[in-house]
Amino acid sequence: MRDQILKMFHSTPVLRARDFVRAGIAREQLSRLVKDGVLVRPGRGLYVLTDDAPTEHRSLVEATRLVPSGVICLLSALQFHGLTTQAPFEVWMAIHHKARKPGAKSLSLRIVRFTGLALTSGIEEHILEGALVRVYSAAKTVADCFKFRNKVGLDVAIEALRDCLRQKKANREELWNAAKVCRMTNVMQPYLEATT
Repeated sequence: MRDQILKMFHSTPVLRARDFVRAGIAREQLSRLVKDGVLVRPGRGLYVLTDDAPTEHRSLVEATRLVPSGVICLLSALQFHGLTTQAPFEVWMAIHHKARKPGAKSLSLRIVRFTGLALTSGIEEHILEGALVRVYSAAKTVADCFKFRNKVGLDVAIEALRDCLRQKKANREELWNAAKVCRMTNVMQPYLEATT
């Protein structure tokens, strides 16, 4: 049984309790392996190997495993795209405005509620540490930063816009389309015109 559990970690380093249950492994076996120091439980229902070396994206993978319907957004997405010098201490995640707020005690999540096209457009899927992680595109992330400038700061949004254009992560048309989706055209237009 122990070998079967260890083999499951070859595909992804972060597994949920339900992944083991689907494979016919009892939860008691997981508890025993945690007690023996083979597994670590970084969050409710999440398991990793004790000797696993996490990458810089581990918190994004853990957040995605906890909230599969969520999308990495705002400061976390900026960091993922290399558009900020800030290192957020929490994972920013967008969920549907009517979705239940996830209860994650060990992983610091910052939940933002989106609706309609603001939730569904601009999603990119990336494989990180063997797990599918959904992150908003660079253009959508910049537009979201302007939309939530009261939470992240206008200076962060302006810096992200400049970096996005300078690093060619998105062009002006993509940024303008994202601004339309987020209903931020009036707010972003002067900054887009001023940025060369």
